[in-house]
Amino acid sequence: MSVRPGTLESTMTEDLSPAERYAAARRRAAEQATALASFREMYDFGLDPFQIEACQALESGKGVLVAAPTGSGKTIVGEFAVHLALQQGKKCFYTTPIKALSNQKYADLCRRYGAERVGLLTGDNSVNSGAPVVVMTTEVLRNMLYAGSQTLLGLGHVVMDEVHYLSDRFRGAVWEEVIIHLPESVTLVSLSATVSNAEEFGDWLDTVRGDTQVIVSEHRPVPLFQHVLAGRRIYDLFEEEGRKKAVNPDITRMARLEASRPSWGDRKRGRGNVREADRERERRQRSRVWTPSRSEVIERLDAEGLLPAITFIFSRAGCEAAVQQCLYAGLRLNDDAARARVRSLVEERTASIPAEDLHVLGYYEWLEGLERGIAAHHAGMLPTFKEVVEELFLRGLVKAVFATETLALGINMPARSVVLEKLVKWNGEQHADITPVSTPS
Repeated sequence: MSVRPGTLESTMTEDLSPAERYAAARRRAAEQATALASFREMYDFGLDPFQIEACQALESGKGVLVAAPTGSGKTIVGEFAVHLALQQGKKCFYTTPIKALSNQKYADLCRRYGAERVGLLTGDNSVNSGAPVVVMTTEVLRNMLYAGSQTLLGLGHVVMDEVHYLSDRFRGAVWEEVIIHLPESVTLVSLSATVSNAEEFGDWLDTVRGDTQVIVSEHRPVPLFQHVLAGRRIYDLFEEEGRKKAVNPDITRMARLEASRPSWGDRKRGRGNVREADRERERRQRSRVWTPSRSEVIERLDAEGLLPAITFIFSRAGCEAAVQQCLYAGLRLNDDAARARVRSLVEERTASIPAEDLHVLGYYEWLEGLERGIAAHHAGMLPTFKEVVEELFLRGLVKAVFATETLALGINMPARSVVLEKLVKWNGEQHADITPVSTPS
């Protein structure tokens, strides 16, 4: 390794004794020989301290639990596990909780390592399952473990993306069973943005899996701003009051007005004084906050430069209905050139589907939405249709997606805004409030 004259490093080296310079040179040579050094050369950006710490722990043979905010680059650690396994001549399984995330990671790893070295196993697809790197849903890995699959031979690393699913009351047992039943020789890489008790969870992993290092980063590189769309205006949810944040008083005022509107029971009880009731109803109606339609929400976001957007509607039928509402309203988000690109890609991806099947699947209505830049995304769709929506969204050709939780977990989509129509969802037993640590069922 040469040192450029005049740099800080060369100046520091000149101040060292011959023995110290020799030791420094050996350290630099050792660093260059590590898997992390060759891995860093694959990226055109530097790694953050928490990423380096996690990768170094993996290279030293430890398991890791990485807890860092959304958008901070946790998947770099998972990709290093893939790199390390390939260098060691072992296999790596990359597991995710949902098919959309599996599809995306499969495409990412294929671009980096080549399709011949990467496989995909989900409920919808089975591609190159004997590859040294296989992306799969966590349920698939659980089934492999119970079946004693030969595919597990030579497995060196398992990446568990969105590992906080362990706390999900309906599906968490799958993650727990995988963690417990993986062979001792397998190094576990656990990634999550929402583990609130990372140290406690890390202690459990250390007990079950052996030496596990917990790496926590609280820096959020992608800032989030919360807004409320009421009527035709977008309000900031919070306002600064000195060093503290408080709910926007305009929003508080509107909420009070809505809460004070008379209920149907109140109106029935007021029949004795019809005129007074009518005047009161008229006054309340004038003060009522107008709720925009779905197409109007998208138009407003477009005017504010906040598209592409994902609107979460916790119902498959609701997602399809939202697309139809936008089509009936005449919403168009693509120009003629974009429409042509959409049609070309869709026809290419669906060429293997018989024409009579396309008609039954509602292909032409689906295509019309895509050409306008609008789509639904949910588990009830044909896998090919879902994958096309994901690809078009990545390319910026679909600008408004109405989705269930299928796009809520770790998907690297270029959305500028996320819309929540309701702050409650059905969790399998009741309609529960959505909280910052809510996990989909």
